[in-house]
Amino acid sequence: MYVGLAAMMLLAVLTVVGMWLLGRATAVSADPIDVLPFQSGWRPAEHALSRFHARWYVATLVFLAFDVEMLFMYPWAVVVRTMGIESVVEMFVFLGVLLVAVFWARREGAFRWA
Repeated sequence: MYVGLAAMMLLAVLTVVGMWLLGRATAVSADPIDVLPFQSGWRPAEHALSRFHARWYVATLVFLAFDVEMLFMYPWAVVVRTMGIESVVEMFVFLGVLLVAVFWARREGAFRWA
């Protein structure tokens, strides 16, 4: 009665154990510090998991804002002809809101790199 369920559970456990063993067998090193990647031929000055300065978070948010803008502009470009002038006005309102965000980010110093 439960043979199919037991077989699926056994298959799932064997798959997980097999993947774990495969990962252990093909791992380069247990300590990632020993196998640090090179950056343009130079050894990295700090660990890859080190903390970043807070100014990078604001720059990242600005990048994501423009990335999301492009997500909205691609489908808009496909339907702009069928939707008419209303869609053009809506897109310029959207771009205006993003421009306000850019001015805010500039005022906060997100574009100062020193």
